[in-house]
Amino acid sequence: MNLSPQLRTAGIYVLVSAAWIWFSGQLLGSLVHDPHRIIEYLIFKGWFFVFSTGLLIYWLVGRMVRHMQEANQRLLEGHEQALHVLVEAMDARHKETSDHSERVVRMASGLARLAGVQGAALRDIKFGALLHDIGKLALPDAILIKPGKLDEDEMRLMRTHPRIGHDMLQRIGFLRSASAIPFSHHERWDGTGYPLGLKGEDIPLAARIFSVVDVWDALSFARVYKPAWPEPEVLAYLKDAAGGQLDPKLVRLFLDNYAALKTLALNPTT
Repeated sequence: MNLSPQLRTAGIYVLVSAAWIWFSGQLLGSLVHDPHRIIEYLIFKGWFFVFSTGLLIYWLVGRMVRHMQEANQRLLEGHEQALHVLVEAMDARHKETSDHSERVVRMASGLARLAGVQGAALRDIKFGALLHDIGKLALPDAILIKPGKLDEDEMRLMRTHPRIGHDMLQRIGFLRSASAIPFSHHERWDGTGYPLGLKGEDIPLAARIFSVVDVWDALSFARVYKPAWPEPEVLAYLKDAAGGQLDPKLVRLFLDNYAALKTLALNPTT
């Protein structure tokens, strides 16, 4: 029979307490002929009981917390695996290059660490990068895989995908805080981006980090509408985009660590 954590904790506490009361009562009976020893014993008994039960409760609660943390980690890993499968299907639909989403996740996470991002914020960047184009699921294939340039109406529709992606993630509890990248990675440092026209450091750091990585990836690998660029041209473009499209400090950080970041992006096991 499976007992709830509360019932197990309470049961163990009651059993230990009952055993202590019974055995200490037996010992008290053997000392009843000496009143001074009885008082000393009662004081010792009270303090010992408080101390020992406090240790027991500390151990039981700690054990349950560890089990809950392990269960939460397994749940998070299960969610993440499901998201990876979804994104693989999305990449296939969009005719992206093989390993596109996994590649930008690895590189964005690496750049974020170099920028000092840690803990839950780093996890949000990982999920946000993985789901950066989740809003495109609502767009027609005629736009997503069009080989030529989008016309004005098509571009207007394309520009709705950040808000769609943001709204999708807001409906999922553990992904709400990861929506900065899907919503804001098309903003530009000079304020000419979309959907809100944010400028400079008003753009969330996660989105600014990802934008550098996204530009590198978009230029470095072939898409249905363009061939891959030579690496020197990609790096030159990033330098030129610093201060206009991209955060100049993050571009500098990216270029200063480019070899390591590229190795991280292209090698899943590193």
